[in-house]
Amino acid sequence: MIGNDIIFALSVRSVRLHFLRSVLAALGIVIGVVAIASIGMMGANMTLSVTEQLSDMANKLTVTPYRGGGGGMMGGFGGGGGSSDDDAITEKEFKTIQRIVTKYGTAYTVRSESDKIEVGSDEGRATIYGLDTETMREILTVETGEYPRSTTSVVVGPTLAERLDLKIGSKIKIGDPDKGSTTTVRVVGILEERGMSMDLSTDMAIIGSDKLFVGIYGGEGEYDQVNVVVSDLNDIETVKTAIENELNRKEDTVTVQDSSRMMESITSTVSTMTTFVMAIAGISLLVAAVSIFNVMMMSVNERVREIGILRSIGTQRAEILRMFIYEAAIIGIVGAIIGAIVSIVIGYVIVVGMIGSAEYFFAPGSIVYVPMAMTVGAAICIITGIYPAWRASNLDPIEALQNE
Repeated sequence: MIGNDIIFALSVRSVRLHFLRSVLAALGIVIGVVAIASIGMMGANMTLSVTEQLSDMANKLTVTPYRGGGGGMMGGFGGGGGSSDDDAITEKEFKTIQRIVTKYGTAYTVRSESDKIEVGSDEGRATIYGLDTETMREILTVETGEYPRSTTSVVVGPTLAERLDLKIGSKIKIGDPDKGSTTTVRVVGILEERGMSMDLSTDMAIIGSDKLFVGIYGGEGEYDQVNVVVSDLNDIETVKTAIENELNRKEDTVTVQDSSRMMESITSTVSTMTTFVMAIAGISLLVAAVSIFNVMMMSVNERVREIGILRSIGTQRAEILRMFIYEAAIIGIVGAIIGAIVSIVIGYVIVVGMIGSAEYFFAPGSIVYVPMAMTVGAAICIITGIYPAWRASNLDPIEALQNE
């Protein structure tokens, strides 16, 4: 048993005799473990949070007018009413999409325009959406108030409401008076926060009926995008291919964007960034390795005579080697354990501060970074101690005894 091993006892004794030096060496491991574990947990929580937010969007397709290569922007930031047929999806094209989608899910139209708005003395810009009133009730949730019932009433996103201090009954003037007429609408509802979304970005938007939108911007029978909601995620590719084959038969007229592909791209980017930052944090472990190497070499140089005595009374080279490796292991393991405890505390604070929620903090994909960082830290410490241990075990006993 290691607890009854005299060689292990000598290692513990050496660490105690040079306690301050050992603590400083272990501190490097603590810092390295904390850096890697905390950043890893932050990245994992960010990835899990983004994936959760986007998972509800993974079964959606966004169809926008083909604009040559790049396609339309998602979230309704395409051109508004009054555009030519080449810059809009026509009623006929929408009917075709509906026919294709019927057995797979549903499709609905979206009109959008980014325009100047005024609320009292405050001015700004917001996205104005025009949706069918029934569609609005199906896809949007009103937190306060009700859905629009007339062409002069709208609902607004929570971020916009907070920024402009909008309440039920507030009046919003839409349009730039310097460029033409303006339209005044009344807020009848404030939506629940949707967060990141691939189909509609409503948190900072004003949503009214189709009739209200057409009355302001025109474009009867023209739409900026069509959103498709597929019942079974496995049918996404089938629906996308069918729409492209039907509408882009003669020439490219629409761009079909797959939300699930976008979700994969975003999560992959977050993971890559996390790995890169963790690699930078790993430099602290290299610094710790140099510190431990220095401590172990100093320990060997200071104990040459002790090593000579141990060798003269029959201590084997393997036992001397083991004694110094034990010392490195004690420093590494103690540093790794302390680092793990500290990293959980600091990691929790960082995750809450950066993401705003610790919902996924103890998820396996997040907490796994703690034992991983501990293992890396302890392993580096032991590996760094191998050469000093080998050097100590190979000292000549007679020369060691003569050392002053």
